[in-house]
Amino acid sequence: MLTLPEKILFILCVAAALYYGYLGFKKIYLVIRRGQGELDAKKFVAQLFDAAINWLALLPTWRARKVPSIFHAMIAWGFTFYFLVNFGDVVQGYFPITFMGNGLIGNVYRFLADIFSISVLVGMVYFLIRRFIVNTPALTYRSNIKLMDRIKAGGIRRDSMIVGLFLLLHVGFRFLGESFTIAGERLATGAGDASQPFANLVSGLWGGMSAGAIEVMQHVSWWVALGLILAFIPYFPRTKHIHLIMAGVNFLTKPKRTSRGALEPINFEDESIEQFGVARLEQLPWTHLVDAYACIMCNRCQDVCPAYITGKELSPSALEVNKRYYINQHVDLLAAGKESPDRMLDFAISESAVWACTACGACIEVCPVGNEPMFDILYMRRNQVLMESEFPEQLQPAFKGMERAGNPWNLARGDRMAWAAGLDIPTVEDNPDFDVLWWVGCAPSYDSRAQKTARDFAKVLKAAGVNFAILGEMENCTGDSARRAGNEALFFELAQANIETLNEFKPKRIVATCPHCLHTLGKEYSQYGGNFTVIHHTELIAELIAAGKLKPDLAAVGPVTYHDPCYLGRHNGILDAPRTVLAQSQINLVEMARNRNQSFCCGAGGAQMWKEEEHGSEAVNMNRYIEAAGTGAKTIAVGCPFCLTMLTDASKQADQGVQVKDIVELVAAGLPNPNG
Repeated sequence: MLTLPEKILFILCVAAALYYGYLGFKKIYLVIRRGQGELDAKKFVAQLFDAAINWLALLPTWRARKVPSIFHAMIAWGFTFYFLVNFGDVVQGYFPITFMGNGLIGNVYRFLADIFSISVLVGMVYFLIRRFIVNTPALTYRSNIKLMDRIKAGGIRRDSMIVGLFLLLHVGFRFLGESFTIAGERLATGAGDASQPFANLVSGLWGGMSAGAIEVMQHVSWWVALGLILAFIPYFPRTKHIHLIMAGVNFLTKPKRTSRGALEPINFEDESIEQFGVARLEQLPWTHLVDAYACIMCNRCQDVCPAYITGKELSPSALEVNKRYYINQHVDLLAAGKESPDRMLDFAISESAVWACTACGACIEVCPVGNEPMFDILYMRRNQVLMESEFPEQLQPAFKGMERAGNPWNLARGDRMAWAAGLDIPTVEDNPDFDVLWWVGCAPSYDSRAQKTARDFAKVLKAAGVNFAILGEMENCTGDSARRAGNEALFFELAQANIETLNEFKPKRIVATCPHCLHTLGKEYSQYGGNFTVIHHTELIAELIAAGKLKPDLAAVGPVTYHDPCYLGRHNGILDAPRTVLAQSQINLVEMARNRNQSFCCGAGGAQMWKEEEHGSEAVNMNRYIEAAGTGAKTIAVGCPFCLTMLTDASKQADQGVQVKDIVELVAAGLPNPNG
């Protein structure tokens, strides 16, 4: 127990720490509230359980880097338990009691404290060795990545060292304090403490010390352990260690989206809005300012980013880290409500990096703390297009085509049905009582390679006796590429027109061969009153096979590998239907290493289809193609016309004899020939 002067001194130290800590956390709150959007406490309550599970169980952490994740869990769970341990130590310092008592509960508590002390120490040593001795490349950035000067000067390493030493010393001295306490008990009673096996073991080192010396070391250990906490509290808001709290805030407050990549709309009818998109930090949604504080700087997002992997200037991690350092550098100004002195393009991310993003969502999928850097980039694109009119010139023909002709190919609207010549495809006017509306999409309508997919899907639908119809020339581009490219105004126009058309015919179900159409129609049009049930063509084919209406036999095709399109799998969770179709068609499926939710992008998403790829060491589609060809498969199966184009282009360039086909092409080829 502490002496009276110690008790008074500790209270004064606590008061000072809480006061200065309050000032720091208040600034964080004021900075976050500079962001756009309102706080909705009702939504937070609804998300409380899921947020708590994600936070406490570290669920997103286990998606990658299994070994580091184990050591991270050892630290996270241990330090979380230490909230109780530190409270107990304060109680014991002020009152002559044993926290939790000497019975079963107390023994369990002390056992857990002992185990977690060792787990934190071991985990922290692992990460310090990993960062400072091994210098793991995964924790660094390439030279072409935009970084603030303080980061370039070793800011991350310095901050990591400070946090690492704080944890080692805080937990280490608390552990030593327990070992001295046990040594004192052994000196007085001859018995140790079996409930603390590690501290009990270390206590043997102090066998030659006097009772007075042991008591002094108990007090020293107590003060170092808890004094470090008090000293760290005012500094805590500026450190990466704040992710411990802000990760939970992120899970609690992140908006629930209809899918991984669903963007919030802009209300163009609100004349008070003067800024469309994001140019400066405070123009981000406030939840994306939380992202900067939640970021653990682990770089897992850049590990899976197609742009970063292929040498582009984009690192989602660097974007979040730059945001954090910029906030810390200008925290007083931002907290005071003043405009940030720099645009995000000046410090957070380069313009090339903004346009290199494929909007694949891999960074969001893998983030252990729920950050969404992809959306920052898409919001910045809105500013570049709508406010600055600065965007890659190759996008201009696509924008004009969508606006004037209803398709990004900028081909005549009257040619939209050319693919169906001679196939007797019913339109909604020919067959108003259809069961399924087939949304053909722009690619199958205008792209010569994707047109074969459309013709084969028509063959499959007819073979199964599906009562379907298409919109024909009434169909417009859904606007996915416009929205991902930042042209929200054009997307709004296309969405309104399509919703009006679809509401006129009231389809029970819509089937799309393009995941981007599926995503936009089914997950984003609801923002404007278009509530439709949309399925992918592989889902419908799986239904038809299960019902016995289709019996494709593709056993002779040989090994096939399946490429999960980002907007089908990761964004919309349709992972099993394509594999079910292949399995039911007797296909020998060989999976790539990056599959399902961890699939690698083809390189066409985020409007990349309509522009030149940013400079890098490798093309995204070639990276994916090489992985697919490496499986030994002779066919790459896809479920997206963009993926079909990108991987076909790569196959022509690589010339390894691997063909690329949409799943429906394989199914159509495996159907019995009605002519014998």
